[in-house]
Amino acid sequence: MSAESTDRRSPSVGPDLTGQVAVVTGGTRGIGRAIAETLAVAGADVVPVSRTEADVAEAADAVRELGADSLEVPTDVTDDSAVEALVERVVDDLGGIDVLVNNAGINPVSAMGRPETLDPDAFRQVTEVNLQGAVTCTAAAGEALLDGGGAVVNVASTAGIAGIKRQHGYVASKHGLVGFTKSAALDWAPEVRVNAVAPGYVDTDLTDPVQENEELYDRLTGRTPAGRFGEPAEVADAVCFLASDMASFVMGETLVVDGGFTVE
Repeated sequence: MSAESTDRRSPSVGPDLTGQVAVVTGGTRGIGRAIAETLAVAGADVVPVSRTEADVAEAADAVRELGADSLEVPTDVTDDSAVEALVERVVDDLGGIDVLVNNAGINPVSAMGRPETLDPDAFRQVTEVNLQGAVTCTAAAGEALLDGGGAVVNVASTAGIAGIKRQHGYVASKHGLVGFTKSAALDWAPEVRVNAVAPGYVDTDLTDPVQENEELYDRLTGRTPAGRFGEPAEVADAVCFLASDMASFVMGETLVVDGGFTVE
């Protein structure tokens, strides 16, 4: 087969999302904020979503400063009607949805503990946000995504490919998200590509308590080949790749971004 017949894209120095519209849940802080800004730099118009109006306004302004269009639509991903309203607003105002990033997630202390001491309500809350929220958003955006072809990127975790003591809600929800990624990819291929990223320990406010515990931090970085926690931008770059045509032959995969933490 000739080189010409296999070269389906123009040469590029990086992902190009020019003219596309992206929705990023949990897109106002930490990894989600980095994803929203990275997609904007790649040329997409970006709608960063969270429940808090002030956070949404700030993140949307940051996206606009990067030259992208945006909307301010505070949304709780566990509220079906609110998610449907979000999708309708994005489609009406920006013309469609090409990229959906399901990043919203929680891991409260109340949901941690040994199996015999688990709080059922706290466990349910984690799975409703981390898994059901992603399913709800994907379903609501389905028609728009299928209409023009696009990509879904689910932000899972290394907790979705391994176990972690006393974090049963988080681990179960992230394993479920990895599974949903595979099944949705099978249903929607080739029109819509569905993939996931699985970040390891990343330097965000959510991991501040871990980093402030010197013994724990040293133990975790010591078993990480990279020797450090990741940066939000490093996860965002992986998401941007999967959202773009550079990953046109990648479907149903979970890209681990953990500095080698799970290699052993």
